[in-house]
Amino acid sequence: MSLKIATREVAHVTILDITGRIVLGDEIHSLRDAVRGLVAEGKKKIILNLNGVDYLDSSGVGELVGSFTTVRNAGGELKLLNLTQKVHDVLYVTKLYTVFDIKDDEFTAVRSFDYFFAK
Repeated sequence: MSLKIATREVAHVTILDITGRIVLGDEIHSLRDAVRGLVAEGKKKIILNLNGVDYLDSSGVGELVGSFTTVRNAGGELKLLNLTQKVHDVLYVTKLYTVFDIKDDEFTAVRSFDYFFAK
């Protein structure tokens, strides 16, 4: 199954709805291009909605970290939303859940960018 990425905006936050497998090959290049394209457009608040991701290999993990770094270096924030159990398990085993800001619902994720409402 190829990777599908749909982009939408909610309250000045860009959400990438990702479906498929984030694996070595065209899939990680698609994700990389999508995130870098948003950064090039000046988007600084990005959420990766991983609800439709059913598999993530080590290259996919590396690409998530690379995307996080790209956005952070541009002065922005990247957050993860709606992790599937498989993705959650991979991030837990690699201890990357401590690096990423992970949210379970879209409203909370979008609001977390607004520092007035953030915890």
